[in-house]
Amino acid sequence: MLPVTPDQTAPVPLVPWTNRYRQLPATLMAPASPTQVANPQLLCFNSALAAELGITTADWTEDNLAAAFSGNRPLAGSDPVALAYAGHQFGNFVPQLGDGRAVLLGDVVDRAGQVQELQLKGSGPTPFSRRGDGRAALGPVLREYLVSEAMHALGIPTTRALAAVSTGEAVQREQPLPGAILTRVAPSHVRVGTFQYLAARSDTSSIRALVQFMIEGYYPALREAPVPGAALLEAVAERQVALIAQWLQVGFIHGVMNTDNMAIAGHTIDFGPCAFLETYRPLQVFSAIDTQGRYAFTNQLPLGAWNLARLAEAMLPVLGDRPEDAMAWAQELIDGLEGRSEAAWLGGMCAKLGLTLPADPSTTPRAVDPVDAALVTDLLMLLEREQADYTLSLRSLADAGPADTPPSPHPLASGAPPFAQLLQNPAAATAWLSRWHKRLHALGHPPQAVRASMLARNPLYIPRNHLVEAALQGAAEGDLRPWQALHATLAKPFEVQAGAEHHAHPAAAHERVTRTFCGT
Repeated sequence: MLPVTPDQTAPVPLVPWTNRYRQLPATLMAPASPTQVANPQLLCFNSALAAELGITTADWTEDNLAAAFSGNRPLAGSDPVALAYAGHQFGNFVPQLGDGRAVLLGDVVDRAGQVQELQLKGSGPTPFSRRGDGRAALGPVLREYLVSEAMHALGIPTTRALAAVSTGEAVQREQPLPGAILTRVAPSHVRVGTFQYLAARSDTSSIRALVQFMIEGYYPALREAPVPGAALLEAVAERQVALIAQWLQVGFIHGVMNTDNMAIAGHTIDFGPCAFLETYRPLQVFSAIDTQGRYAFTNQLPLGAWNLARLAEAMLPVLGDRPEDAMAWAQELIDGLEGRSEAAWLGGMCAKLGLTLPADPSTTPRAVDPVDAALVTDLLMLLEREQADYTLSLRSLADAGPADTPPSPHPLASGAPPFAQLLQNPAAATAWLSRWHKRLHALGHPPQAVRASMLARNPLYIPRNHLVEAALQGAAEGDLRPWQALHATLAKPFEVQAGAEHHAHPAAAHERVTRTFCGT
């Protein structure tokens, strides 16, 4: 925590706002200001992210930070709005949703030259609240902070967390819970549902404006495209396929992959009932609201394609001059997503097994060989049959190379138990390991390079569900230390960390979490 220096008179430092979103048609937003809270207290602040955003906080007191990032003291130059969007929620279309408990404070250009938007989540009712209180409980705020930063450390494009502030007020859910507010940072909060909102109103001119807005800020290579809408749709599809393949490779289950939770800029957004696989079960579902298993682990790539088809429908008026040609082109794009998705996922899995190494810039990546594809699918069948832990199994393979592989500097460089010990029947590993060893020999990759690549691609630490829940329970009882310790471990997911061994362990039978909740 930062040192507390009570000073309510110090000015709230300036954030270098650019407020690009305000350039869009007014139909996409509504003015909305944060509702003041009783007693804001800073829980955590991401100083490194603040520096990336060009926000200098060296002279800020903890009270200043709490006041600024609860909405109690407006940041000079901010022009807050709530965003309008629609969405398919579990397959059912709702023509108007919108930010019911969040306000976009504005956007900045970070030190890398990328636009980043700052949003307060849980800051009170907006014109889109639909009878909700607009507030967030402490648990969901700290969950999103923890998981979004963990996803960033895993190398997955994601929203980020800048600050979490407790409000000193209770929010009423099934029972009174301590309230909190998250400051979320994202390249953009435009979603598939944003385009659907305009399409439902037959507002083609605003769709064109939104296409240009996204190209200028997030897809500048498309500025000279002859058909900007078509070029944007294809680029969004490419990013989304790659994104979902990446999160599948670390065992992530989004939980609510509705079209209003699919960001056009290509990053993960919304961490309500999300969870991570432990025992490998392809149809695993944790979200309490996903009663039909729509977004189960292995359903996520096809449902991503389904969402992209809804985006294509919404963008149809800007995909070409002739509707029939635009429709045929969009259908061809959507039909090709299955092959793209399979290739992206398989390519990443082959890299996790050391079958492909980091590409030499002078070479063209090779297509996935059927032999390698069979190794991937057979390994996953083995893990499912043996009820093995997904994360530890993949991590442990870095220590399970061929017998003539030079020894690692550490007896178990992976930090994971030996692969065979993770199976119910250790002998079940023999045949698959033999095939894998032969394939590595045939490929001729240097053994030490294989090990190094695998250790860099297979995390040891993920936000295991029981650890997250225990940390949130501790925070609700006033003890942030378990949350802080887990957050620190997850910041370096690929490095073996002394004293953090329990953060790599699967849940014991009495610790298992079978349901997660969004907290709205």
